[in-house]
Amino acid sequence: MAAVAREAGVSLPTVSKVLNGRSDVSPATRAKVERLLEAHGYRRRTPGQPQAPLIEIVFHELESVWAMELIRGVENVAKQNDATVALTESGTRQAPGPEWIGGVLRRRPLGVLLVFSTVPEDVKRQLRSRAIPFVIVDPAGDPDPDVPSVGSANWAGGVAATRHLTDQGHERVAIITGPEDLMCSLARLDGYRSAMAMAGHEPDPGLVRFGDFHVQGGFEHAMDLLRRPDRPTAIFAGSDLQALGVLEAARVLGLSVPGDLSVVGYDDVPPARWSSPPLTTVQQPLQRMAEEAARMLLRPKDTKKAALRIELATHLVVRQSTAPPAGR
Repeated sequence: MAAVAREAGVSLPTVSKVLNGRSDVSPATRAKVERLLEAHGYRRRTPGQPQAPLIEIVFHELESVWAMELIRGVENVAKQNDATVALTESGTRQAPGPEWIGGVLRRRPLGVLLVFSTVPEDVKRQLRSRAIPFVIVDPAGDPDPDVPSVGSANWAGGVAATRHLTDQGHERVAIITGPEDLMCSLARLDGYRSAMAMAGHEPDPGLVRFGDFHVQGGFEHAMDLLRRPDRPTAIFAGSDLQALGVLEAARVLGLSVPGDLSVVGYDDVPPARWSSPPLTTVQQPLQRMAEEAARMLLRPKDTKKAALRIELATHLVVRQSTAPPAGR
Protein backbone atom coordinates (compact mmCIF):
# COMPACT_ATOMS: atom_id res chain seq x y z
CA MET A 1 0.00 0.00 0.00
CA ALA A 2 2.86 2.36 0.80
CA ALA A 3 4.45 1.68 -2.61
CA VAL A 4 1.14 2.36 -4.36
CA ALA A 5 0.70 5.62 -2.39
CA ARG A 6 4.19 6.80 -3.40
CA GLU A 7 3.74 5.99 -7.09
CA ALA A 8 0.26 7.55 -7.20
CA GLY A 9 1.45 10.66 -5.36
CA VAL A 10 -1.26 10.31 -2.73
CA SER A 11 -1.39 9.62 0.99
CA LEU A 12 -1.71 6.17 2.55
CA PRO A 13 -5.21 7.07 3.88
CA THR A 14 -6.28 7.85 0.29
CA VAL A 15 -5.23 4.36 -0.83
CA SER A 16 -7.16 2.94 2.13
CA LYS A 17 -10.24 4.94 1.08
CA VAL A 18 -10.04 3.47 -2.42
CA LEU A 19 -9.66 -0.04 -1.04
CA ASN A 20 -12.74 0.42 1.15
CA GLY A 21 -14.94 1.96 -1.55
CA ARG A 22 -15.15 5.39 0.08
CA SER A 23 -16.84 8.03 -2.05
CA ASP A 24 -14.63 10.99 -1.01
CA VAL A 25 -11.95 10.23 -3.63
CA SER A 26 -11.92 11.82 -7.09
CA PRO A 27 -12.62 9.49 -10.05
CA ALA A 28 -9.19 10.24 -11.56
CA THR A 29 -7.35 9.43 -8.32
CA ARG A 30 -9.44 6.31 -7.78
CA ALA A 31 -8.66 5.05 -11.30
CA LYS A 32 -4.91 5.72 -10.84
CA VAL A 33 -4.80 3.89 -7.51
CA GLU A 34 -6.82 0.94 -8.86
CA ARG A 35 -4.40 0.59 -11.81
CA LEU A 36 -1.42 0.55 -9.47
CA LEU A 37 -3.06 -1.93 -7.10
CA GLU A 38 -3.57 -4.26 -10.04
CA ALA A 39 -0.04 -3.71 -11.37
CA HIS A 40 1.41 -4.58 -7.96
CA GLY A 41 -0.82 -7.67 -7.67
CA TYR A 42 -2.34 -6.37 -4.45
CA ARG A 43 -4.42 -8.90 -2.52
CA ARG A 44 -5.94 -7.97 0.82
CA ARG A 45 -5.15 -10.48 3.54
CA THR A 46 -8.26 -12.52 4.25
CA PRO A 47 -9.84 -10.80 7.25
CA GLY A 48 -11.24 -12.53 10.30
CA GLN A 49 -14.96 -13.13 10.23
CA PRO A 50 -16.79 -9.77 10.55
CA GLN A 51 -19.14 -9.16 13.47
CA ALA A 52 -22.21 -9.41 11.22
CA PRO A 53 -21.13 -11.68 8.30
CA LEU A 54 -23.08 -10.96 5.13
CA ILE A 55 -23.86 -12.84 1.93
CA GLU A 56 -24.92 -10.24 -0.59
CA ILE A 57 -27.33 -10.97 -3.48
CA VAL A 58 -27.42 -8.46 -6.33
CA PHE A 59 -30.42 -8.40 -8.69
CA HIS A 60 -31.37 -6.02 -11.46
CA GLU A 61 -34.98 -6.27 -10.22
CA LEU A 62 -36.68 -7.68 -7.15
CA GLU A 63 -40.27 -7.84 -8.39
CA SER A 64 -40.91 -11.49 -9.10
CA VAL A 65 -41.55 -14.71 -7.18
CA TRP A 66 -38.60 -16.09 -9.15
CA ALA A 67 -36.31 -13.75 -7.21
CA MET A 68 -37.89 -14.86 -3.94
CA GLU A 69 -37.01 -18.49 -4.67
CA LEU A 70 -33.34 -17.54 -5.09
CA ILE A 71 -33.41 -15.51 -1.88
CA ARG A 72 -34.88 -18.46 0.03
CA GLY A 73 -32.07 -20.70 -1.21
CA VAL A 74 -29.35 -18.29 -0.06
CA GLU A 75 -31.15 -17.80 3.26
CA ASN A 76 -31.12 -21.57 3.86
CA VAL A 77 -27.32 -21.67 3.60
CA ALA A 78 -26.83 -18.38 5.46
CA LYS A 79 -28.72 -19.69 8.50
CA GLN A 80 -26.52 -22.77 8.62
CA ASN A 81 -23.44 -20.52 8.71
CA ASP A 82 -24.68 -17.80 11.11
CA ALA A 83 -24.68 -15.27 8.29
CA THR A 84 -27.14 -12.59 7.19
CA VAL A 85 -28.47 -12.08 3.66
CA ALA A 86 -28.25 -8.58 2.19
CA LEU A 87 -30.18 -7.62 -0.96
CA THR A 88 -29.15 -5.04 -3.53
CA GLU A 89 -30.97 -3.89 -6.67
CA SER A 90 -28.62 -2.47 -9.29
CA GLY A 91 -27.94 -2.22 -13.00
CA THR A 92 -29.53 -4.16 -15.86
CA ARG A 93 -29.83 -7.89 -16.49
CA GLN A 94 -26.37 -7.76 -18.14
CA ALA A 95 -24.31 -6.32 -15.27
CA PRO A 96 -24.57 -4.45 -11.94
CA GLY A 97 -24.52 -0.65 -12.04
CA PRO A 98 -21.25 1.25 -11.47
CA GLU A 99 -22.57 2.68 -8.20
CA TRP A 100 -22.73 -0.77 -6.61
CA ILE A 101 -19.04 -1.58 -6.31
CA GLY A 102 -18.26 1.20 -3.82
CA GLY A 103 -20.97 0.00 -1.45
CA VAL A 104 -19.92 -3.64 -1.53
CA LEU A 105 -16.29 -2.74 -0.87
CA ARG A 106 -17.42 -0.84 2.25
CA ARG A 107 -19.67 -3.69 3.42
CA ARG A 108 -17.01 -6.34 2.75
CA PRO A 109 -19.38 -9.33 2.71
CA LEU A 110 -18.31 -12.96 2.96
CA GLY A 111 -19.24 -13.23 -0.72
CA VAL A 112 -21.45 -11.86 -3.47
CA LEU A 113 -24.05 -13.78 -5.48
CA LEU A 114 -24.86 -11.95 -8.72
CA VAL A 115 -27.92 -12.57 -10.90
CA PHE A 116 -26.43 -11.15 -14.12
CA SER A 117 -24.90 -12.34 -17.35
CA THR A 118 -21.46 -10.77 -16.92
CA VAL A 119 -19.20 -9.17 -14.35
CA PRO A 120 -17.19 -6.24 -15.77
CA GLU A 121 -13.42 -6.70 -15.69
CA ASP A 122 -12.82 -3.76 -13.34
CA VAL A 123 -15.41 -5.14 -10.90
CA LYS A 124 -13.78 -8.59 -10.96
CA ARG A 125 -10.39 -7.04 -10.25
CA GLN A 126 -11.65 -4.97 -7.34
CA LEU A 127 -13.53 -7.87 -5.72
CA ARG A 128 -10.57 -10.21 -6.06
CA SER A 129 -8.05 -7.70 -4.73
CA ARG A 130 -10.26 -7.28 -1.63
CA ALA A 131 -10.64 -11.08 -1.17
CA ILE A 132 -14.41 -10.94 -1.79
CA PRO A 133 -15.51 -14.13 -3.65
CA PHE A 134 -18.38 -13.93 -6.15
CA VAL A 135 -20.60 -16.33 -8.12
CA ILE A 136 -23.14 -15.76 -10.90
CA VAL A 137 -26.40 -17.69 -10.45
CA ASP A 138 -28.78 -18.47 -13.33
CA PRO A 139 -26.51 -16.60 -15.75
CA ALA A 140 -28.37 -14.63 -18.39
CA GLY A 141 -25.42 -14.87 -20.76
CA ASP A 142 -22.31 -17.01 -21.12
CA PRO A 143 -20.07 -16.11 -18.15
CA ASP A 144 -16.35 -15.67 -18.66
CA PRO A 145 -14.32 -18.86 -18.02
CA ASP A 146 -12.81 -17.34 -14.87
CA VAL A 147 -16.21 -16.58 -13.29
CA PRO A 148 -17.84 -19.30 -11.15
CA SER A 149 -21.50 -19.85 -12.01
CA VAL A 150 -24.51 -22.04 -11.20
CA GLY A 151 -27.23 -22.59 -13.81
CA SER A 152 -29.67 -25.19 -15.06
CA ALA A 153 -30.28 -27.28 -18.19
CA ASN A 154 -32.36 -24.81 -20.18
CA TRP A 155 -32.12 -26.62 -23.53
CA ALA A 156 -33.25 -29.91 -21.98
CA GLY A 157 -36.10 -28.07 -20.25
CA GLY A 158 -37.25 -26.62 -23.57
CA VAL A 159 -37.16 -30.08 -25.15
CA ALA A 160 -39.14 -31.64 -22.29
CA ALA A 161 -41.86 -28.99 -22.36
CA THR A 162 -42.34 -29.13 -26.12
CA ARG A 163 -42.07 -32.91 -26.41
CA HIS A 164 -44.80 -33.28 -23.79
CA LEU A 165 -47.09 -31.28 -26.07
CA THR A 166 -46.13 -33.02 -29.32
CA ASP A 167 -46.51 -36.43 -27.65
CA GLN A 168 -50.10 -35.44 -26.88
CA GLY A 169 -50.69 -34.75 -30.56
CA HIS A 170 -50.20 -30.97 -30.77
CA GLU A 171 -48.72 -29.80 -34.05
CA ARG A 172 -49.27 -26.04 -33.83
CA VAL A 173 -47.26 -25.26 -30.72
CA ALA A 174 -46.36 -21.64 -29.99
CA ILE A 175 -43.54 -20.47 -27.71
CA ILE A 176 -43.27 -17.26 -25.72
CA THR A 177 -39.65 -17.40 -24.57
CA GLY A 178 -37.76 -14.69 -22.67
CA PRO A 179 -35.78 -11.66 -23.90
CA GLU A 180 -33.80 -12.23 -27.07
CA ASP A 181 -30.50 -11.20 -25.48
CA LEU A 182 -30.58 -13.82 -22.70
CA MET A 183 -28.80 -17.18 -23.06
CA CYS A 184 -31.52 -19.03 -21.13
CA SER A 185 -34.23 -17.69 -23.48
CA LEU A 186 -32.34 -18.81 -26.56
CA ALA A 187 -31.52 -22.21 -25.05
CA ARG A 188 -35.21 -22.87 -24.27
CA LEU A 189 -36.11 -21.77 -27.80
CA ASP A 190 -33.49 -24.14 -29.26
CA GLY A 191 -34.96 -26.94 -27.16
CA TYR A 192 -38.42 -26.13 -28.51
CA ARG A 193 -37.18 -26.20 -32.11
CA SER A 194 -35.33 -29.47 -31.54
CA ALA A 195 -38.41 -31.15 -30.05
CA MET A 196 -40.62 -29.92 -32.90
CA ALA A 197 -38.12 -31.29 -35.42
CA MET A 198 -37.96 -34.64 -33.59
CA ALA A 199 -41.78 -34.84 -33.87
CA GLY A 200 -41.62 -34.11 -37.60
CA HIS A 201 -43.15 -30.64 -37.35
CA GLU A 202 -41.80 -27.50 -38.98
CA PRO A 203 -42.14 -24.67 -36.43
CA ASP A 204 -44.22 -21.75 -37.73
CA PRO A 205 -42.07 -18.59 -37.35
CA GLY A 206 -45.28 -16.68 -36.58
CA LEU A 207 -45.71 -18.75 -33.42
CA VAL A 208 -42.32 -17.79 -31.96
CA ARG A 209 -42.35 -14.79 -29.62
CA PHE A 210 -39.74 -13.16 -27.39
CA GLY A 211 -41.28 -12.05 -24.11
CA ASP A 212 -40.02 -10.50 -20.88
CA PHE A 213 -40.73 -13.26 -18.31
CA HIS A 214 -43.56 -11.20 -16.76
CA VAL A 215 -47.33 -11.78 -16.59
CA GLN A 216 -48.29 -8.76 -18.70
CA GLY A 217 -45.90 -9.72 -21.48
CA GLY A 218 -47.27 -13.28 -21.55
CA PHE A 219 -50.83 -11.94 -21.66
CA GLU A 220 -50.15 -9.56 -24.57
CA HIS A 221 -48.32 -12.14 -26.69
CA ALA A 222 -51.00 -14.77 -25.98
CA MET A 223 -53.81 -12.38 -26.95
CA ASP A 224 -52.10 -11.82 -30.29
CA LEU A 225 -51.42 -15.53 -30.86
CA LEU A 226 -54.91 -16.66 -29.89
CA ARG A 227 -56.66 -14.11 -32.11
CA ARG A 228 -55.01 -15.59 -35.21
CA PRO A 229 -57.35 -17.49 -37.53
CA ASP A 230 -54.87 -20.40 -37.37
CA ARG A 231 -54.27 -20.07 -33.64
CA PRO A 232 -52.01 -22.58 -31.85
CA THR A 233 -53.51 -25.44 -29.89
CA ALA A 234 -50.73 -25.23 -27.30
CA ILE A 235 -48.37 -22.57 -25.92
CA PHE A 236 -45.05 -23.17 -24.18
CA ALA A 237 -44.31 -20.13 -22.01
CA GLY A 238 -40.68 -19.57 -21.03
CA SER A 239 -41.65 -18.70 -17.44
CA ASP A 240 -44.54 -19.49 -15.12
CA LEU A 241 -45.36 -15.79 -14.87
CA GLN A 242 -45.78 -15.60 -18.64
CA ALA A 243 -47.87 -18.77 -18.49
CA LEU A 244 -50.20 -17.09 -15.97
CA GLY A 245 -50.62 -14.30 -18.53
CA VAL A 246 -51.47 -16.93 -21.16
CA LEU A 247 -54.13 -18.44 -18.88
CA GLU A 248 -55.70 -15.00 -18.41
CA ALA A 249 -55.71 -14.35 -22.17
CA ALA A 250 -57.48 -17.68 -22.73
CA ARG A 251 -60.08 -16.72 -20.10
CA VAL A 252 -60.67 -13.31 -21.69
CA LEU A 253 -61.16 -14.92 -25.12
CA GLY A 254 -63.50 -17.61 -23.77
CA LEU A 255 -61.10 -20.49 -24.41
CA SER A 256 -60.97 -23.50 -22.11
CA VAL A 257 -57.64 -24.72 -20.71
CA PRO A 258 -56.84 -27.51 -21.49
CA GLY A 259 -59.95 -28.20 -23.64
CA ASP A 260 -59.19 -25.54 -26.28
CA LEU A 261 -55.60 -24.70 -25.40
CA SER A 262 -52.79 -26.51 -23.58
CA VAL A 263 -50.27 -24.42 -21.62
CA VAL A 264 -46.82 -25.32 -20.24
CA GLY A 265 -44.78 -22.95 -18.07
CA TYR A 266 -41.21 -22.90 -16.81
CA ASP A 267 -39.65 -22.57 -13.32
CA ASP A 268 -42.32 -24.23 -11.11
CA VAL A 269 -42.65 -21.28 -8.73
CA PRO A 270 -45.30 -21.71 -5.99
CA PRO A 271 -48.17 -19.93 -7.86
CA ALA A 272 -47.94 -22.56 -10.64
CA ARG A 273 -49.62 -25.22 -8.54
CA TRP A 274 -52.39 -22.84 -7.44
CA SER A 275 -53.34 -21.44 -10.85
CA SER A 276 -56.61 -22.47 -12.46
CA PRO A 277 -56.04 -25.07 -13.74
CA PRO A 278 -52.81 -26.07 -11.95
CA LEU A 279 -49.96 -25.47 -14.37
CA THR A 280 -47.89 -28.10 -16.12
CA THR A 281 -44.37 -26.69 -16.01
CA VAL A 282 -40.65 -27.38 -16.17
CA GLN A 283 -39.18 -27.34 -12.70
CA GLN A 284 -36.02 -25.28 -12.55
CA PRO A 285 -34.41 -25.90 -9.13
CA LEU A 286 -34.09 -22.23 -8.23
CA GLN A 287 -33.65 -22.70 -4.48
CA ARG A 288 -31.05 -25.41 -4.96
CA MET A 289 -29.21 -23.27 -7.53
CA ALA A 290 -28.98 -20.46 -4.98
CA GLU A 291 -27.92 -22.90 -2.25
CA GLU A 292 -25.09 -24.28 -4.40
CA ALA A 293 -23.94 -20.76 -5.28
CA ALA A 294 -23.92 -19.72 -1.61
CA ARG A 295 -21.92 -22.83 -0.67
CA MET A 296 -19.38 -21.97 -3.37
CA LEU A 297 -18.96 -18.54 -1.77
CA LEU A 298 -18.40 -19.98 1.69
CA ARG A 299 -16.04 -22.76 0.63
CA PRO A 300 -12.65 -22.51 2.41
CA LYS A 301 -10.21 -20.43 0.40
CA ASP A 302 -7.71 -23.26 -0.08
CA THR A 303 -10.35 -25.49 -1.75
CA LYS A 304 -11.73 -22.91 -4.19
CA LYS A 305 -11.06 -23.34 -7.88
CA ALA A 306 -10.33 -20.42 -10.16
CA ALA A 307 -13.27 -21.32 -12.37
CA LEU A 308 -16.19 -23.64 -11.69
CA ARG A 309 -19.53 -24.16 -13.37
CA ILE A 310 -22.45 -26.20 -12.07
CA GLU A 311 -25.47 -27.03 -14.23
CA LEU A 312 -28.42 -28.62 -12.44
CA ALA A 313 -31.04 -30.82 -14.09
CA THR A 314 -34.58 -29.68 -14.91
CA HIS A 315 -37.64 -31.91 -15.16
CA LEU A 316 -41.26 -31.71 -16.27
CA VAL A 317 -44.04 -31.50 -13.69
CA VAL A 318 -47.36 -32.57 -15.28
CA ARG A 319 -50.50 -31.02 -13.80
CA GLN A 320 -53.85 -30.12 -15.37
CA SER A 321 -53.14 -27.41 -17.96
CA THR A 322 -52.30 -29.82 -20.81
CA ALA A 323 -54.31 -32.40 -22.76
CA PRO A 324 -54.54 -33.74 -26.32
CA PRO A 325 -55.97 -31.22 -28.80
CA ALA A 326 -59.72 -31.21 -29.32
CA GLY A 327 -60.85 -34.04 -31.60
CA ARG A 328 -57.92 -36.34 -30.73
